[in-house]
Amino acid sequence: MNVISDWEEVPLFDSEQAEAAFWGENAIEMRLMQNSVAAGSESSESVTITLRMDPKMLSRIKRLARSRYLNYQSMIKQWLGERVEQEMDKSLRTTVTR
Repeated sequence: MNVISDWEEVPLFDSEQAEAAFWGENAIEMRLMQNSVAAGSESSESVTITLRMDPKMLSRIKRLARSRYLNYQSMIKQWLGERVEQEMDKSLRTTVTR
């Protein structure tokens, strides 16, 4: 059984059969599931922002989110949270090696 450690590893499926076959051979790493839950509950306070983006990009994001059974806004927040963690880790590694 393969373990999915990043949402990018989950493909877009052409059919329910393809999706069933994929999930029959793959499982999601618990860290991803925990991050999905924790991303929305890190703080009880949230701030509303306005973000302008290309309509085609938004359409693609919504399609990806639907294929993963997620709300597109939640998925964007998750992606941003993951990227911030990556950048912070990279920044810390750079600081330590100096």
